[in-house]
Amino acid sequence: MKKYSKWKVGLLASLAVLLLAAGIGYANRGALEAWGYDMFFSKQVEKKLADSYRPLQDRPVSQAVQIEKPFSVLLMGVDSRANEPGRSDTLIYSVIRPMDGNVLMISIPRDTYAEIAGRNKYDKITHSYVFGGPEMTVSTVEKLLQAKVDHYASINFQGFVQVVDTLGGIPLPITEDIVNKGKDHEKFTIKANQSLYNGKDALNFVRYREDAGDDVSRAQRNRVFLEALIHKTASMQQWSKIPEILGIIGDNFRTDILPSSMTDLAKKFLQADHRIKSYTLSGVGKRMGPSNLWYFVADENDLQAVRDTITTWLNPSSGEAQLTVPSETSPAIQPQIPA
Repeated sequence: MKKYSKWKVGLLASLAVLLLAAGIGYANRGALEAWGYDMFFSKQVEKKLADSYRPLQDRPVSQAVQIEKPFSVLLMGVDSRANEPGRSDTLIYSVIRPMDGNVLMISIPRDTYAEIAGRNKYDKITHSYVFGGPEMTVSTVEKLLQAKVDHYASINFQGFVQVVDTLGGIPLPITEDIVNKGKDHEKFTIKANQSLYNGKDALNFVRYREDAGDDVSRAQRNRVFLEALIHKTASMQQWSKIPEILGIIGDNFRTDILPSSMTDLAKKFLQADHRIKSYTLSGVGKRMGPSNLWYFVADENDLQAVRDTITTWLNPSSGEAQLTVPSETSPAIQPQIPA
């Protein structure tokens, strides 16, 4: 079985919960014994991640993660551009089960019509970050999914452009040219069938929103991008790039998980097989309201099925056979739009 060197494991650990939720399986069994990681890299990674620790202002300071229990993490991919407030363009509610190695990823489309916590109004869920940062986004997602968010991790996609370029590009499954040309959209073209894509193309791949799937397809592309980035990181063999990449990640990663807990989780996952199951909220896109804005309206049956799924995954007693995702063919009902 392929073995990864110490720096690769350290780099994966520096991505911490993002990797655990989106694909740390690339560095699983046979990678490096946990004791070796602990001896050579854990303290270095904790030091690099010290400035990334940002507890939420409206909640008690996080304690160390209890790795023997399932817990939830809200992953936020923030698209922060010059002279603009950041927006949570990627929202993935994840359940991490360290003891059995199972990970659930629920993607929430950025335009999902949701009640914004603390504002007594409905809006696109992505606007919750503009209105109130990670605190309001966490509370809004909890209200939508009726499930607690134990921790959050916020990643600035602008920083990952630098990481992609530093890694020499990443492969992406683009078989036809992607052209963003809508009247109110940023204009760009991504050429198809390249062996590797640079950081700018990779970010545009995430931002593209003019295909038939619209917001749902965008959420799926976000996940493809993250998994491609993780896979490329795991396959790198250039030691000289490590300090630069760790610096970029540290500058663009924020979480309320203690650095010591992240290294504990990395060590735990190095010793287990991993099974990652992904799902994207189902619904319909439509224009609504006095401004005729575009929203993604979640299907109520599907939303309830997702809530039930999360409850099952967070139950430490749930067996392997119970760790499923909602059926893609579940019957839909006409969404009810709150006044």
